[in-house]
Amino acid sequence: MKPHETLEPDPWHFARPELAEAYLQAFSLKLSSARGLFARRRMGKTEFLRRDLLPAALERGYLVAYTNLWDNRSSPDAALIAALTEAIAPQGVKAVLTKIGKPVRKFKASAKVPGVEGSLETELGSADADSATALRAVLRQLDKQKRSLLLVIDEAQVLARADHGDFAHALRAALDIRKDRIKVIFAGSSETTLREMFARASEPFYNWAALEPFPLLGDEFVAFTIKLMNSMARQRLTLEQGKLAFDELHRTPEFFKRFVERYMLYQPHGNEAALAHTKASVFSDDHFLRQWSELNLADQAVITMLARGETDLHGAAGLARLSAATGKSATKNTAAQALRRLQSQSFVTRLAVGDYRIEDEAFAEWVRRRKKTS
Repeated sequence: MKPHETLEPDPWHFARPELAEAYLQAFSLKLSSARGLFARRRMGKTEFLRRDLLPAALERGYLVAYTNLWDNRSSPDAALIAALTEAIAPQGVKAVLTKIGKPVRKFKASAKVPGVEGSLETELGSADADSATALRAVLRQLDKQKRSLLLVIDEAQVLARADHGDFAHALRAALDIRKDRIKVIFAGSSETTLREMFARASEPFYNWAALEPFPLLGDEFVAFTIKLMNSMARQRLTLEQGKLAFDELHRTPEFFKRFVERYMLYQPHGNEAALAHTKASVFSDDHFLRQWSELNLADQAVITMLARGETDLHGAAGLARLSAATGKSATKNTAAQALRRLQSQSFVTRLAVGDYRIEDEAFAEWVRRRKKTS
């Protein structure tokens, strides 16, 4: 989110000002300067960050910087530097910083950066500049600001990739000495990767932020949405019908909004038809078939067992299913290797010893439905 950016009003947005205030108040206590939040995709995390948390931070007097690294997986350094620079000089900066690219040393400053002293332009444009140098230059300019900064890094697990390790170390070092002035939210959809980022001693952000689940939307969100829909609909739905649809869609806000949209457009068909259409749409995506086809037989078997709620992957029954699926005699090591691969690709997250979950519930439902019809 750019400091000067105003999002278009969204009447369907379920505001959570109390949650935003709680996060900001925690930073005000100065007991921590960072926290990590995880939630599966489509659960409303990004919408909350952009529509609730960042505007609340602006009202409190923070400078704000937001970037979604999923959109910049190959160059998270350039994306983050651009977001930080826009926090102090919103006008014209993006046109300059997008020239950073990969690697940053190709960047040649060709124009003055409004609101930023010339030293920043000089350092970014130097022949030997790299992303770490650019980061330090931008943060030195932030040091001169009177206001504190809230930095929100969405899909932060991208920083855990090995090819971004050098920049992640530089970012950690730069933020370490600015904990009193820069507060950071690391948010992401891969619980496994985020846990490794903060819990593995070899990672740049080891022990740097407490990781917690993002509070998910529930019945209050359903009640708000159904009430708003009924104010526009010719044929009203009951709250119980809304709750049933929400449950059938695995309590996924994005899918529930699709159900509401379908119902509004085809009210004479009824809510059951709208729900059936939504489920067929969101759980039958061609994208899932591509994901499935890229998995080997052992990984497909493990995904299938997890989707069905079978957790004893290393027991006799689980190994028998693995053997049948692969056509080879499976061992405990076969299951362990499959789980490691699935975790590294963010298909599966490990909740506890022997307890695994498919990260994308829509994909899990697609697997369940596929097996029923195959």
